[in-house]
Amino acid sequence: MRVVIQRVSGARVRVGGEVVGRIGLGLVVLVGFAPEDSEAGMRWMADKLWGLRVFADDEGRMNRSARDAGAALLVVSQFTLYGDASRGRRPSFVGAARPAAARALYERFVALCREGGEVAEGEFGAMMEVELTNDGPVTLQLER
Repeated sequence: MRVVIQRVSGARVRVGGEVVGRIGLGLVVLVGFAPEDSEAGMRWMADKLWGLRVFADDEGRMNRSARDAGAALLVVSQFTLYGDASRGRRPSFVGAARPAAARALYERFVALCREGGEVAEGEFGAMMEVELTNDGPVTLQLER
């Protein structure tokens, strides 16, 4: 699985003009899945997201986790993280999990994330508008 996270002071996802997910302080988590992704890998990623020390402490150092900061996660499915544009002009997505398998992986991943705290989400497979205020900016890529 591939994840891009952005530390935010606020974010929301809209589908068809309606807000389907919203957080204040937290992490926007863009997540894509590969066919070989496993429960163990998803559990590792959920634990990593909640424990990653990217929030400022009292001295302004990135020393607090989302859990410590009382932050939330906004999880958004994004198969394009598996886009390969190394050849030609159009990206290939053959490395991404097929939609039915990806939906099951996404739903399980969100459930695992909810074990750690507050989680909002986008809508799997929908055309979404993601608005966020990047705090820092802090943007990281994780893969498992």
